[in-house]
Amino acid sequence: MNFEATLQALLHSYESEGGINHFDGSNLPSEVSVNQLAAECMHLLFPGFFEATPLTRDAVPGLTRRRLEAFHTALRTNLEKCLQFAREPSPADRAREVADLLLQKLPDLRRVVQTDVHAAYTGDPAARSTEEIILAYPCVLAISLQRFAHELHKLKVPLLPRMITEYAHERTGTDLHPGATIGEHFFIDHCTGVVVGETARIGCHVKIYQGVTLGAKSFEVDNNGVPIKGVKRHPDIGDHVTIYAHATILGGDTKIGAHSIIGANVWLLESIPENSIAYYKNENLVVRSRRKKEAAVECRTQNELEAFNWSI
Repeated sequence: MNFEATLQALLHSYESEGGINHFDGSNLPSEVSVNQLAAECMHLLFPGFFEATPLTRDAVPGLTRRRLEAFHTALRTNLEKCLQFAREPSPADRAREVADLLLQKLPDLRRVVQTDVHAAYTGDPAARSTEEIILAYPCVLAISLQRFAHELHKLKVPLLPRMITEYAHERTGTDLHPGATIGEHFFIDHCTGVVVGETARIGCHVKIYQGVTLGAKSFEVDNNGVPIKGVKRHPDIGDHVTIYAHATILGGDTKIGAHSIIGANVWLLESIPENSIAYYKNENLVVRSRRKKEAAVECRTQNELEAFNWSI
């Protein structure tokens, strides 16, 4: 086969169509390097759990120092590439500053992800130990890396936060946007097919099951029909809420009150108050108080929810 025609066509495509890694300009972070960074982050958060050989207590200080130094270097290198892409005036200085800040946050990040492990242990009767959860429950990887990426997102780092959460997405099937704000003691049971959007806010002690979506109801667009970035598009979930499998909750104005339960396959576009339960009875959506069964209300359409003038 003569490859010359295909070669020339590809070269022309590189110039005319884009989608290349910035020839003669800043190089972008590679998937391989970011995946390795994410894996090293998990080593720092859970030392001894992912080692090929046993780890002694005496070896921990030296090993942790070496890991921190290597992690800082890799993080700084990838940050600099991201900041060059964003045309930061001093990308190297800013990369070092952000890397220093992130390492300082690791101890508190460890504290928070331990609450997630505890939530999984207390929330799943099949769990036999916290060690089993750290080693075998995909929610630990997905939530831990989202929490790390969220810190990068708050510092307005481009590219890298999403690449880190995408590593967890590929491994677990759960897509947690780094922009989402998630409280402590968070548990995703079975942890597959879950989508949590950028502007979602999740309270503490929240438990969700497989297939749950916290998504956008619609997009605001500019005069050219292009979606406007940065607006609140995803729902707020109160403390101590349970959302069962394949429920879909949409909209930036949608608020799920604390201590509520959302049943499996429920589709919600409107807010519900605290201590509510939402489920389907036949084809009708029922939203009622968990405390007063006599206050049960059957809503045949989503629009009927508005008539109750609930406030969150």
